[in-house]
Amino acid sequence: MSQSSPFFNRWLSQLGPDQIFNVLTDLVDIGAVFVIDAKGKILFWSKGAEKLFGWSSDVMLGNSCAEAFGCDDELTLCGLAEQGVIKAKLVNLNRKNGGTLSCYRSARAFFDVEGHFAGALEFLQPQNLTHHAISTQEDTTSFHGLLTRDPIMQEAIKIIRNVSETEATVLIRGESGTGKELVAHALHVESTRRDQRFLAINCAALSPNLLESELFGHVKGAFTGAINNHAGLFQRANGGTLFLDEVAELPLELQSKLLRVLQEQSFIPVGGDEAITVDVRIIAATHRSLREEVKAGRFREDLMYRLRVVPIFLPPLRERRLDVNLLLWHRINQHNLLGPRHIDSISPDAMRCLLDYKWPGNVRELINVVEYSFAVGRGNELRVEDLPPEFRETPGLTTTTESVPSVKRVRHKDEAELIREALQVAGGHLETAAQYAGMSRATFWRKRKKYMIEP
Repeated sequence: MSQSSPFFNRWLSQLGPDQIFNVLTDLVDIGAVFVIDAKGKILFWSKGAEKLFGWSSDVMLGNSCAEAFGCDDELTLCGLAEQGVIKAKLVNLNRKNGGTLSCYRSARAFFDVEGHFAGALEFLQPQNLTHHAISTQEDTTSFHGLLTRDPIMQEAIKIIRNVSETEATVLIRGESGTGKELVAHALHVESTRRDQRFLAINCAALSPNLLESELFGHVKGAFTGAINNHAGLFQRANGGTLFLDEVAELPLELQSKLLRVLQEQSFIPVGGDEAITVDVRIIAATHRSLREEVKAGRFREDLMYRLRVVPIFLPPLRERRLDVNLLLWHRINQHNLLGPRHIDSISPDAMRCLLDYKWPGNVRELINVVEYSFAVGRGNELRVEDLPPEFRETPGLTTTTESVPSVKRVRHKDEAELIREALQVAGGHLETAAQYAGMSRATFWRKRKKYMIEP
């Protein structure tokens, strides 16, 4: 039994129990909290409940929870009156939009002085969100928007944490959509420069003349249209961090100026004759190999070594198999809070397509796929029909014909074989394996034991 001091009780009475209760339930943003009386009428309905089920407190207060949720009122109240406590019981409940939501239901009954049932406090937690929260605590790394279970990605995050404490120049290597700018921003936020500016530019997005002016600035009259002095990014980022995305696209004539900034911390604006001294940390990124660019004569070798003091490699999503399921549910849970659609499960066929996909656009593409599914689909299950057209045109979405039959084989194999393949695909991670096999985690665990299959 928890204890409280007399001072706490006095403080509670001054503020009022109702205010404290409201604040506490508002803090529970991943579930629904509500209170019922002895007849099952709702006396309190939290903001989290409004988000999950779609009904406002004005509608729910005074109404029967059984009528709203579609559950058996008599059995619910009898069960509470007899047991006093219900812990994590899986139930399917109605939502306002006509769909259902699988939740873990926990409840605590209250009794009057004569021992009669007087009501209950209940908490409902979405099934998939619960699994995600547990897995996040166990083996998932979350760092400034980067979410992963992948060992290589987790090692990269360790390097990011360590190097952020230094002034070393960092080169981030990775395909488009892998989160290079997120890493650059994390390096800035974790550094001693966090209170200064973080500015970014894509070196492939501008012509050489515009890029030079944007980076180094220009003086009045430097060229036609230069009617005022213009401070470039290096000058504006003084004391902070400048992120040069796609630095391999930097023209050769500008590479020497960048090298001077790195070596001397100074530069001359376009059309100027006086050097400007700055204190800027450079973080660069590219999807190309700078060594190959040097061999091809497109990049200065001395500049490569200046930029590549600490290289950080971000693996593509197709090599982070465990992260596909993790990132999917992370984005789905975010969209679930926005409404009106609420996705509780992913069909086995849809999950196989998502896991077999090569994700050429990486995490950015996955985010777009989830947004597309919420926009065009309906119902509580994400199905193949909710995925973009390319998912429906080619099973597994691979460019080789050999992988197409693999999806068909999965559909027709026996349970034991399916469970073995799911465990292999998921690297032994039970939650991901269960999603791949199209089963709940509990069912997958039971069948794995039945066939005596070790993870």
